[in-house]
Amino acid sequence: MVYDQVEDLAILLKSISHPIRLKILCLLQDRELSVSEIRDAVETSGANITQHLNILRNQGVIDFRKDANFIYNRIADKRIIELMKSLQELFCSTASNSSKSKQS
Repeated sequence: MVYDQVEDLAILLKSISHPIRLKILCLLQDRELSVSEIRDAVETSGANITQHLNILRNQGVIDFRKDANFIYNRIADKRIIELMKSLQELFCSTASNSSKSKQS
């Protein structure tokens, strides 16, 4: 890996490392969602969701489209979808997997 890529990767990982942003990306990996759908699923205020969505947008992690009065968010880069799926597989699988990794 080239050093400038390491810097870019570090910036990306920092931008997604917040628990709410990780939840948002988990929700968006299969389909686009409106701000209110994300807010309801994450169970926090609309202002808080907007703040986290803006961070993800500014880093180019997500993109959006407007449809009338609604804004729909989606993951902008397929590599992020693959990253989220890998993280989910490694860390969010069944409880038995987490107990196996603790025994190792």
